[in-house]
Amino acid sequence: MVGGGVSGLAAAHRLSVDGHAVTVLEGSPRLGGKIDVSPVAGVPVDAGAESVLARRPEGIALIGTLGLDGRLAYPGTLTAGLYSRGALRDFPANHMMGVPGDLLSLVRSGVLSPAGALRAARDLVWPATLVRDDVPVAAYIGIRMGHEVVERLVEPLLGGVYAGRADRLSLDSTLPQIAPLARKERSLMTAVRTAKQRAADAAPEGKPTPVFATLRGGLGTLIDALAARPGVRVETSATVRELKRTEQGWRLTVGCATQPRTLDADAVVLACPAPAAARLLSAEVPLAATELAAIDYASMAVITLAYRASAFPSGPVGSGFLVPAVEGRAVKAATFSSLKWPWLADALDAAHPDTPMVMLRCSIGRVGEEALLQRSDEELAALAMADLADICGIRELPVDRRVTRWGGGLPQYAVGHADRIARVRSALAEHEGLAVCGAAYDGVGVPACIGSADDAATLISRSTQQIIRRRSHT
Repeated sequence: MVGGGVSGLAAAHRLSVDGHAVTVLEGSPRLGGKIDVSPVAGVPVDAGAESVLARRPEGIALIGTLGLDGRLAYPGTLTAGLYSRGALRDFPANHMMGVPGDLLSLVRSGVLSPAGALRAARDLVWPATLVRDDVPVAAYIGIRMGHEVVERLVEPLLGGVYAGRADRLSLDSTLPQIAPLARKERSLMTAVRTAKQRAADAAPEGKPTPVFATLRGGLGTLIDALAARPGVRVETSATVRELKRTEQGWRLTVGCATQPRTLDADAVVLACPAPAAARLLSAEVPLAATELAAIDYASMAVITLAYRASAFPSGPVGSGFLVPAVEGRAVKAATFSSLKWPWLADALDAAHPDTPMVMLRCSIGRVGEEALLQRSDEELAALAMADLADICGIRELPVDRRVTRWGGGLPQYAVGHADRIARVRSALAEHEGLAVCGAAYDGVGVPACIGSADDAATLISRSTQQIIRRRSHT
């Protein structure tokens, strides 16, 4: 296993359950990839991914398999806002990834200018704009509803997931809920409203299913549990430099350039970012390497700030807010973590019994903002605090802070991404005992990465069974 993020560790776990001896080789000094937890103001706080999508089964299922059900925690609030046109506003009701399904709610929200809301309304009367091939998100939604819907509603949500731009991201791969509607419905707004109503009708009665979940102590505890599984041997600071086919399987060259060592394996899963996978595949599977090398990545930073509750004049409200790029702010999203996650509020209360605290995290960095991320940690923290002062009225300095950089952390699903990944897998299918998984393929969220890992593990288990059968007949 090349890569010790959640994808690599989940694939290793699955293979070990199937009876395989697995070695995980992670090039950095720690495991977890974009999942990490460290203390801020004396309590553990996630520095990267903070939750799993509870409505997608892979994440919750793995947590249950690892015996972590008792640590599952759900949001105390999911009411998120949007900073648009100089003020914090509510998201319009009945939207789907920012695409509005209710014109009246859209107008009342004030997120768009009157002219922008009028332009969005044209979707209700215009002829169909049916999409046959994959297109940029901004192209289709912009034609149907105008640039303000793209810039002030859709792009902020996509920016939070991909740190990307709607004029480059694939409609099929980043908005799979919207893409089918674009291929058969006349009005996108009407189609979204209908889809939302059907989902509401299909939901179980009583308490709604939570959208997100995490683990008490931080999502990073998932990594600790995966790394401790029997049958999995983990090495950190173990950079894989070369991958070669042998008569018996695969040979990996590991370690520093001056003192390399080799490791032979029946099969290999590349659970590393696309550029690293491309480098390792360049000699043996050049077609896959070329495709993977073409996947761009975006960088970002997470600034975690612990404030006294008195710093908020009227108190924080909801789980946080998004900021469209057109607002010209450094911060693209802010989460009131201790309001969103009650377990974290309890931990803060225990650590600071005499001083009510609020934990807040900000995201900075989108595609094209590389110069912004070249600033020092102190400057990034200052930018975040300045934006929070303007938007939330905070007038105090934080008690503690942490700046975490994720260089090249988010793959960009450009137009044609699904076809690209299909070509990668087609090329790999000709090489027995070789698979890939991770955020670069079928989704960037934790459950999607776990699903990708399960698929890779299934492929490898089938492959090794064939290898064992051949060896038994020789």
